[in-house]
Amino acid sequence: MKKLLFLVVVLFYSTTSIAQETSFYSNTDIFLKKYVQAKKVNYEAIKKDPKTLEDLIKQIATFSLSNDPKVNKAFFINAYNIVMINAIVEKYPIKSPMDITGVFDKTKYTVAGTKLTLNDIENKMIREKYKDARIHFVLVCGANGCPPITNFAYTPENLEHQLEQQTKLAINNPDFIKVNVKSKKVEISQIFEWYKEDFISTKSSYIDFLNKYKSEPIPANFKVAFYTYDWSLNKH
Repeated sequence: MKKLLFLVVVLFYSTTSIAQETSFYSNTDIFLKKYVQAKKVNYEAIKKDPKTLEDLIKQIATFSLSNDPKVNKAFFINAYNIVMINAIVEKYPIKSPMDITGVFDKTKYTVAGTKLTLNDIENKMIREKYKDARIHFVLVCGANGCPPITNFAYTPENLEHQLEQQTKLAINNPDFIKVNVKSKKVEISQIFEWYKEDFISTKSSYIDFLNKYKSEPIPANFKVAFYTYDWSLNKH
């Protein structure tokens, strides 16, 4: 009898957890499809009708982490992007996320029952745990310098494909990776400079990393420079 009761309890919590995950990814997808147009966010429209965002923030706060790393990785990517949007909406109208004092490193948000800053989500919950440079092409800090935000949610079952796709799109975007054949130079985002250890090692260079995704490989002798990050708001 006790064994049967235990199995019923386990099944209940497992079913509840799956339903919670499905609801979160589905609601995130609906929200992004409604408010992201042409890879920009319609902050003004969200500000006028914030209930959907408020509901997502509640789901983020109470989300139960899984034993499946893919579930947690997808959750934290979506959570970062939604929490960032929420931080901007709360202060909107602004010209840049940098106009919000402490938005990345001071203000704490409840994420899966834990108080975390945006930097905590990125560095402790994603970078430190997964060691995956591709996350830099899906985390969106509300600025035009970021790789563009998608109008769909990242989901555990599609995450590997989505990470590959967004990384390829970013690295083959001539506005993001600026290759000048005449001067034998490639200009890349300061994201690569700030997170240098994620992209290069003693055995590989920036160009090595880029060429894993570039449709037209960059010659190894090209010089690498960093262009200034655009912190203007990614508003629609």
